[in-house]
Amino acid sequence: MVQKIVYDWATEKIYQQFQFVFSFNFRDLNSMNCRINLRELILDQYPYFGNILGEIWKHTEGLLFIFDGLDEFNDKINFVDCRRDTESQCTDPEFKCKVSDIVYSLIQHKLLPGCSVLVTTRPTALHLLEKAEISVWAEILGFVGEQRKEYFIRYFEDQTVAEAVFKHVQENEILYTMSYNPSYCWILALTLGPFFTQRVRDPQRVPKTITQLYSYYIYNILKNHGREIENPRDVLLRVGQMAFRGVSERKIVFTGGDLIKFNLQPSQFLSGFLMELLEREDSARSVVYTFPHLTIQEFVAAVTQFLNPHPGDILKFLTEAHNTTDGRFEVFLRFVAGLSCPMTARGLQEFLGPFPHQTTCRVIDWVKEEVKRQTGNTWSEAGKRSLLNTLHYLFESQNRGLVQDALGSVETFSFDRMTLTPIDCAVLSHVIGFCNTIKHLELIYCHIQSEGIQRLGPGLHKCQELRLGGNELGDSGVKLVSAALRNPECKIQKLGLNNVGLTDSGVEDLVSTLSTNSSLTELNLSGNELGDSGVKLVSAALRKAECKIQKLQLMGVGLTDSGAEDLVSALSTNPSLSELDLGSNSLTDRSAPALRRLILTLPSPKDIGLEHNQFSETGEKELRSLQEHRPGLREWI
Repeated sequence: MVQKIVYDWATEKIYQQFQFVFSFNFRDLNSMNCRINLRELILDQYPYFGNILGEIWKHTEGLLFIFDGLDEFNDKINFVDCRRDTESQCTDPEFKCKVSDIVYSLIQHKLLPGCSVLVTTRPTALHLLEKAEISVWAEILGFVGEQRKEYFIRYFEDQTVAEAVFKHVQENEILYTMSYNPSYCWILALTLGPFFTQRVRDPQRVPKTITQLYSYYIYNILKNHGREIENPRDVLLRVGQMAFRGVSERKIVFTGGDLIKFNLQPSQFLSGFLMELLEREDSARSVVYTFPHLTIQEFVAAVTQFLNPHPGDILKFLTEAHNTTDGRFEVFLRFVAGLSCPMTARGLQEFLGPFPHQTTCRVIDWVKEEVKRQTGNTWSEAGKRSLLNTLHYLFESQNRGLVQDALGSVETFSFDRMTLTPIDCAVLSHVIGFCNTIKHLELIYCHIQSEGIQRLGPGLHKCQELRLGGNELGDSGVKLVSAALRNPECKIQKLGLNNVGLTDSGVEDLVSTLSTNSSLTELNLSGNELGDSGVKLVSAALRKAECKIQKLQLMGVGLTDSGAEDLVSALSTNPSLSELDLGSNSLTDRSAPALRRLILTLPSPKDIGLEHNQFSETGEKELRSLQEHRPGLREWI
């Protein structure tokens, strides 16, 4: 990506405000352990600037510094540490200090103020930048829509295989959601390809979980390259020990010294086996080794811990890893849980020997107890995150009995105001599908979009109370919720769709379900841009005798006096409605007589909300007087 940025700048496509771009790789900067100044740092990589740097410093607004791969930097930069400002004093490009102080001072505008700095990092190191003075953040989102399919079409020469692989990925919620990432697409294509290139006698063997996918990835390496080395199990376990040390220390780049420490001679890279597990990269200063992807490192580490000859250590180890709050063990623990599934481990056993039954039982017991412990601990964001991780463990284990035992009598899942990815949504749906006790699902302001709600879709109809307010569902997402309402086995009684981006165009499909759904009694559509036309569609549905709505919330939907007439007319014939909220609309005294008639007509009104409208004092007085005539009316606001 950085190469592309520099190329586009050089060819005058972007960033023309900069006269000079200096690009550095944190991996190369790791070898600079001595004190150095900015002049020397630049000349080390750009020696031909020696005579003009002094002139360049005078026009800092024309300078862009790029630092690539913060997560690979050994000397972590702490932007929260105030002592840095007084101790390093790196404000002069000629002043010698640590490389980390130079980077810190450039980002904080203390060195060459006016210049621009671009930093790239994997998400694992984002927390280091939270307190930095950064004006623009950007996230690389990867493939969207048809780009995912295009990757598989281009990867395989045989388009029949390409179509078959993509179809399998598309039909699997987890695998399809992974495919936004080009690296994951490569792993998917590489691993799934053989299943569709050759005749598969047992379609059930095709990987469905992430653990199964990586299990077959390693299986293929062992099968195709394992014969080139005397004891592939022994080598894999040693690589796994190094991988685990890397996961523990957030380290993804290994040196020749690291290999030797784990009795892996760099000369062994003559073996295709090791070359498939680790990639050799010639850095500017030294040879380093990385796994093709961080998740491969995490999987190999998980296999090694699972095959530990001392299974008694596993419970303490799992608990300590799960209690680590910075997320470094999240994916690793999902792999450990997934390896407890016999089908997942079956292929690897051919080369690695049997997976210890005692370890499998202890992992399953640990997952069960951890889920039970976390279900009562969702009052904080950390508690919700911890519970979500344990649900991922359940999914990867593919153990229906474990799901039911672990969740027991749990009735509520609440992840309000916590960002949920489409993969998280797929896991939630899987768990709800296996557990019949979940009645309340609260996912308010979880940044769920259309793809996320699509993953949740299969399990939504089983919930009695469904709160989805504040998510960016749009009309297409609400259409998927409507499908759940149409399900003959739908149990949804309370549905919150406030502030989800629903428009008058999309509301028609939703309200059409009200005449066929016999469970829904509460509906919240507040904060959507329905306007009078959208409310008119809601009104038409309320007229039907089949509609069982008792509580309707339409706050801030753009309702005017004109639309209120339609609504009042419909509600006057509705025998079930008792609570209505029309606050924060544009109603005036013109609507007061109609609303008065409505309140007097409703069989048993309880709450009528009309706050933040445009009634005069006279109109308010007229409406308030209704409480004398309707003693059952608890409150009118």
